[in-house]
Amino acid sequence: MHSVSPGAAQYRSGSPEHARRSEARRPRGPRGPDPQSLGPPGPSGPALGPPGAAHVELDEVDKFKARFLTAWNNVKYGWMVKSRTSFSKISSIYLCGRRYRFEGEGDIQRFQRDFVSRLWLTYRRDFPPLAGGSLTSDCGWGCMLRSGQMMLAQGLLLHFLPQDWVWAEGPGLSPPELPGSASPSPGRGPACWMLPRWPRGAPELEQELQHRQIVSWFADHPQAPFGLHRLVELGQSSGKKAGDWYGPSLVAHILRKAVESSSELTRLAVYVSQDCTVYKADVARLVASRDPAAEWKSVVILVPVRLGGETLNPVYVPGVKELLRSELCLGIMGGKPRHSLYFIGYQDDFLLYLDPHYCQPTVDVSQADFPLESFHCTSPRKMAFAKMDPSCTVGFYAGNKKEFETLCSDLTRILSSSATDRYPMFTLAEGHAQDHSLDDLCSQLSQATTLRLPRTGRLLKAKQPSSEDFVFL
Repeated sequence: MHSVSPGAAQYRSGSPEHARRSEARRPRGPRGPDPQSLGPPGPSGPALGPPGAAHVELDEVDKFKARFLTAWNNVKYGWMVKSRTSFSKISSIYLCGRRYRFEGEGDIQRFQRDFVSRLWLTYRRDFPPLAGGSLTSDCGWGCMLRSGQMMLAQGLLLHFLPQDWVWAEGPGLSPPELPGSASPSPGRGPACWMLPRWPRGAPELEQELQHRQIVSWFADHPQAPFGLHRLVELGQSSGKKAGDWYGPSLVAHILRKAVESSSELTRLAVYVSQDCTVYKADVARLVASRDPAAEWKSVVILVPVRLGGETLNPVYVPGVKELLRSELCLGIMGGKPRHSLYFIGYQDDFLLYLDPHYCQPTVDVSQADFPLESFHCTSPRKMAFAKMDPSCTVGFYAGNKKEFETLCSDLTRILSSSATDRYPMFTLAEGHAQDHSLDDLCSQLSQATTLRLPRTGRLLKAKQPSSEDFVFL
């Protein structure tokens, strides 16, 4: 993911030094009279060509760089090689909380339809420049933001569509198509970007229109409420900019800010846990109405955790599997070290994931019939639990008060299991965060010189916490 530095990904340079290097590479020959020159041609002064000629040449160089980086990235992450992921026929596979057994053709088809229906948000290129720079692609650095988008998108599918919804037009599982089948918008997007509007009709049509509406909210355009441009803009308050690495904890807070500031989601809130603890009263205060009889808002709960030291501690694997078996779990925003993936299920000792490291052309979603194929993946992939980075964010969705109570009951059971009782992944607590004083804990940590990790018993020197560190429970 970081094989190309952010500096190398500056596709739209335009600095004087860059222009001089391009001019030096340009072949020089005898100049003829130029009808648009401001003076006679000759050694006394250069003739001025059309005003946009130099810009057009620089723009073509930038486009070539973007396409070369796209092709190289897709080769590196195996997207140019047709391959199929093998699954066991005797073991259950869990996808977004649903269990499948490949005992017959019908089971396989149901799994195919379910997997293809998940929203797949990947690297894109040729979109309008991001704020604070000239980047027109997130290839090489934006994978954690894309994983966060996919987690939020899964929450929106549960929020707006039936729980058993599947994409009616979705194709079967097959190797990924090469870039170019979609119909990207020419240039840098429409001059006036507006959310598409569709006519109303039958329930199935209504669901498909809502599906398209959700996809359009993640468009690569500054006006999209949950698009890359908006997320990068919100990250600036945390000292991040386009081209930087975003951790799973920071992305969770960026998603919270994006939902809070959007006008599209008035009945949905996002709660981000503090210190690996979900405070029930804080969630209730966020989603409950002043009227006790009124219905609660829906809520997406994001829990940044660290499941080990440098690598994933195996003691947490059974708990992670339990979480992924819950229908209220949105999956896990994590991946390998410095290589983000969105985990949505598992089979045996392998995680099932959606990979954002496939760079595709930007799609113009302002058209009512914009192509959806590039937003849905047909190639499921697996990764061993042992390769999972311990730093990740787990997501949950509760549509109402009853679902929130069910979620709390399930999490209490999972977190109190014998395997992780002493070192839970995170905790649930009654009351508000302000009701729990951290003075005693801080004093204990300041006096401690070592931290003992489970299983290995190795001693690690204590270090000063940073924004991406978590409290070991």
